[in-house]
Amino acid sequence: MRWSWIDRILELEPGRRIVAIKNLSFAEEFFDDHFRKTATTPGIPIMPASLIIEGMAQTAGVLVGHAERFREKVILAKIGVAELDEDIEPGRTIRFTATIDRLDRQGAATSGVVEVVEIGPAGAMQTRRIGRIDLIFSHIDQNMAGLGFPEHNFVFGESFQTLLRISDVAW
Repeated sequence: MRWSWIDRILELEPGRRIVAIKNLSFAEEFFDDHFRKTATTPGIPIMPASLIIEGMAQTAGVLVGHAERFREKVILAKIGVAELDEDIEPGRTIRFTATIDRLDRQGAATSGVVEVVEIGPAGAMQTRRIGRIDLIFSHIDQNMAGLGFPEHNFVFGESFQTLLRISDVAW
């Protein structure tokens, strides 16, 4: 995976639930090209919705892959629901929470909540829900057998293994 849209896994209940975060800084390259324009501002940089969906896909994909000890190649098969109620600007932290609704030999269905982490009075952290993303994953070795996929797990490669290590997630 060339880009990672999650920075850290905060919680992982194997086969059930995961919580991950993504910190957004002005240094993110996509902010150079994506703006929300209003009647009173020339343009405020925002994270594209497609990258928010990808962050949820990576988060939920780790949960699905972890359930089978990363033996399966897990790929995103379908976006069931993607509802985002507002844009996210630089300087914010996104929190992705995904739960497994169904897991079997063929793949998995997940439900996800996207939140923005807010710092309140006296530094108290609060989250505010901004969307919902439900995804369906396929175990391609099971569903597309015989098509000659590489033996190594190209989805959960070295970068995701590093993410799991720095997040203290056993795999």
